[in-house]
Order: sequence, then C-alpha cells, then structure tokens
Amino acid sequence: MVNKFLLKEFGIRIRELRLENKLSQEKLSFKTGFHRTYIGMIERGERNISLTNIAVFSKVFEMEISDLLNFKNQNSKLSFNDYQLKTDS
Repeated sequence: MVNKFLLKEFGIRIRELRLENKLSQEKLSFKTGFHRTYIGMIERGERNISLTNIAVFSKVFEMEISDLLNFKNQNSKLSFNDYQLKTDS
C-alpha cells in the first residue's frame, strides 16, 4: 500500500513554501524544471517523488533537505501513527 501520510505531508510543505515565496505552480515549474501538473500532483500527495527531486526543491527554496522535510510546524490533521510500514497488517 502506498503510504499517503508522507506524500500528503510533503505536498502540504511544498505548497506552503511555494505560497510563502509568492510563486505560482507555473513559476515553480520553471525554477525546478518540473512540469506544472507534476508539481500539482506532488502538492496533492499523489506522487511519490525521488530523493533527487526532493533535492531540487531544497535548492529552489534555498534550504537543507532536512529542513524541507521538517513537517513539525504544519497544522496537519495527520500524525506519524497514520504512517504504515509495508510489514504492518
């Protein structure tokens, strides 16, 4: 089962950073080199992106990857209890 928790959290994080930087999805697509629809899919938690693509976002937002993956400051209704391992039943 694809784990939606991390995908949604990462998507929320990308959307928040994009809006903080006053970027449209189209402008972010030019900066990252990713297609606008791909960015939308990431923001909605529909895509499980690679570590190299995470690094691209990190560079565009001028932050360390670890800071990009810091979801603690978000007002999410999800928690790590929602995260399931493949070995969980």
